[in-house]
Amino acid sequence: MTNTSSRQRGSKDLWLQAAYDMLISEGIDAVKIMPLANKLNLTRTGFYWFFEDIAELHEAMIALWESKNTEILITQCNKPASNICQALFHIMDCWLDSDLFDAPLDLAIRNWARKDAKLKQQLDSADAQRIQAVAEMFSRFEFNPEQAQVRGLTVMLTQIGYISMQINEARNERLARVQHYVELFAGMCPEQNDVDQFLLRHSVRKPAGPV
Repeated sequence: MTNTSSRQRGSKDLWLQAAYDMLISEGIDAVKIMPLANKLNLTRTGFYWFFEDIAELHEAMIALWESKNTEILITQCNKPASNICQALFHIMDCWLDSDLFDAPLDLAIRNWARKDAKLKQQLDSADAQRIQAVAEMFSRFEFNPEQAQVRGLTVMLTQIGYISMQINEARNERLARVQHYVELFAGMCPEQNDVDQFLLRHSVRKPAGPV
């Protein structure tokens, strides 16, 4: 009986995954309990085993976004590097590896924040943290505070533009451009070894995975 009941209500991760999929494909207005239950072929009651209400599910989705995107991006900014170009390639890893940064989720959160003032504050805070992390990375390589801040803004606003405009370019095209973006952001040409190591890391495309 217990196993049957568990199957009927699913699991917290199952409900969260379904909500993630719906958020990405249809936006936050579509994320409702009954459509999720129908999508999972589960009962509405099963939802309440894992979440008090839809607001708690919303918070779980936002927490997923913060951990998957902001926290990992900051971690990438702090990875050891012998020069600024190598450090920038660590950030560029995020834009090519969905395990490091989930661009569709970031876009969905930005769209959601247009109609949710509290989330807009959280998004603004996350953007500020990301920009500051990149600026501090530049500072570690002896860029002055003004240069570091402007370059941090440039790196992050460029990527936000890619996300918001939903630019769809062939992976090989983007890979070929990355070293030129790095040169632009750093103000110097990256060493060929750093370029080669970056390209090697992304020679095989990983399948996208949401959670």
